[in-house]
Amino acid sequence: MYILAKTLILAISALHFRFPVLEMRLWQKPLVLKIFRMSAEQTKTTAVLAADQGLYNGFLAAGAYGGFSTHRKISMIQSFPALIALFLALPPMI
Repeated sequence: MYILAKTLILAISALHFRFPVLEMRLWQKPLVLKIFRMSAEQTKTTAVLAADQGLYNGFLAAGAYGGFSTHRKISMIQSFPALIALFLALPPMI
């Protein structure tokens, strides 16, 4: 199970390293027009939004790679405060 988890983390990280390139550098190229079935006008008007998405995906890739390449204890210690903050920010379920 451990090997499967590590393999999936690497695969997801690899995808997220490709997304920023697609969204930040290739957004108005014919490849994107074909992949997303968009017109040149649509990619032109959404280029800034796509670049934002690309930056976000780059951070996800760095985080996934960091989680893969470090000791599990370090990842848990670093993510624990964020999980507490997320839990406290959620609205009450009642």
